[in-house]
Amino acid sequence: MSVEELSAEYTNGTNGGFDSQTGVYHSLFNLGDRHKIPTRPNLDTATFVLSQFPHPHLAESRVALIDSATNQRVTYAQLHRSIQSLASGLHQALGVQKGDVVFVLSPNSLLYPTICLAVFSVGAILTTANPLNTGSEIAKQVRDSGAKLAIASPEEVHKLVPTGVPTIVTSRPSNGTDNSLSIEELIESCDPIPTELALARPTQSDTAAILYSSGTTGTSKGVVLTHANFIAIMTLLKWSVDETSAQDDVFLCFIPMFHIYGLAFFALGMFSTGSTIVLMQRFEFKAMLDAIQTHKVNNIPAVPPVILGLVKYASQAGCKLSSLRRVGSGAAPLSKEVVDEFRQKFPWVELRPGYGLTESCGAATFFISDEQAKKHTGSCGHLVPKFAAKVVDIETGQALGPYKEGELWLKSPTIMKEYLGNVEATIATIDEDGWLKTGDLCYFDEDGLLYIVDRIKELIKHNGYQVAPAELEAILLSHPQILDAAVVPVEDEEAGQIPMAYVVRAASTELITEDQVIQFVAGQVAPYKKVRKVGFISAIPRSAASKILRKELVGLQSKQQIVSRL
Repeated sequence: MSVEELSAEYTNGTNGGFDSQTGVYHSLFNLGDRHKIPTRPNLDTATFVLSQFPHPHLAESRVALIDSATNQRVTYAQLHRSIQSLASGLHQALGVQKGDVVFVLSPNSLLYPTICLAVFSVGAILTTANPLNTGSEIAKQVRDSGAKLAIASPEEVHKLVPTGVPTIVTSRPSNGTDNSLSIEELIESCDPIPTELALARPTQSDTAAILYSSGTTGTSKGVVLTHANFIAIMTLLKWSVDETSAQDDVFLCFIPMFHIYGLAFFALGMFSTGSTIVLMQRFEFKAMLDAIQTHKVNNIPAVPPVILGLVKYASQAGCKLSSLRRVGSGAAPLSKEVVDEFRQKFPWVELRPGYGLTESCGAATFFISDEQAKKHTGSCGHLVPKFAAKVVDIETGQALGPYKEGELWLKSPTIMKEYLGNVEATIATIDEDGWLKTGDLCYFDEDGLLYIVDRIKELIKHNGYQVAPAELEAILLSHPQILDAAVVPVEDEEAGQIPMAYVVRAASTELITEDQVIQFVAGQVAPYKKVRKVGFISAIPRSAASKILRKELVGLQSKQQIVSRL
């Protein structure tokens, strides 16, 4: 049945969490007494996480982290001591104060969770960045966030030199040529944070992190998340782990910790469950398979390109996945075709898609059982506890019932505080009642399951990363031989989507080529933002208000044969 047919059949009164009087969808799940979200005002993220660590006599032997490449292990007791020692070093040796912003530029490492939790411990504010970002992108974030200190892996330090911000390396290079102060040295040389410093700790309402998301308008914005946001999402994560009997699972982490998915899940939340995390510095397909086999991994929070890779290379992967029992999917849509093929090739592995945003501090929906996920292929699952949703008609603003498509609005204790220094964008995204306008087109079915239909916003999702067309268009328009330009998504089986530029050449004797356009952009952005295809046209279609008519450009793709430059 089509959505329209189902909508015509639907009558109010069925279950699914929908209140026809208010137009609000409520979560079908309640948190028991054991998982109540703490409301004590003077509680901070680090204190909450450390309070959930295994009992001291278990923490000495319980493994928290394993480096997949070196097999180095960190117990919960070691992690606890490292967090407190680094917090002491940041505060006493470096003078980091409550409210200072600390910029972190590093791939995944055993030190990453320690850095995050130590920053939170002293009341400082964390801001993270993708190590693939260019120097100019990093400088912009440093300025916008007001960073007072930077922490970077040795290979990324050079990108921070032009910013002038004081920088510490995570660890000294193995060749010993760099005498810079390192995080490792601070941990080794500083005593655990003194108890009197607890008086300066942050409260739930204080800002914990500023994470950069392209938002609904395509311009880079700092998402301000509070300690209350993180405490709520970690409580929900702990509840989901308990509800799905994953307490003793071994998790594999290749999701980057600078992203909300990796930060909330692996740098913070999983430690409140007592689980063991096998950590990959960067994703590599064969290394992932080896890690699963070597460490008997049971559970992988993943992204669609990884799931597609498993489907494509099933013969290579199958023998190494015998320990695996569950794969989650987030950060980008997962097609029904890939889901069906995955389940056919790996019938013993549960596949559970979900949905979330940086602005919601992570997951908003999930599947509590594999049976539900199998029955509702294409859905992102049910709202997690403490979440409410509305589907709002884009034209009228009316709240819609099941099977009616509209913009997804969310409300929960995890919703961001604001966009940093951007009142206009904040007002456009969060209404006066606290509803977050996601910019995603969706509908709920009569059982309360969410289906994402399309993105209203114009972001391009490339391998789970968000690429803002407006940013690429600004770069293109800076070229003297380009008169006008527009960037649109092109569906790609492996990456999800790739950026394609439509370019209007300026009248000149020397015509710019496709390769020159691609190289011009590539030199100014992170690799995942690169333009992969170029089409030359006589004019960019625009509305009367001069807005780019992207749908018309997307329609051109089926009429043209353009070679992808990967």
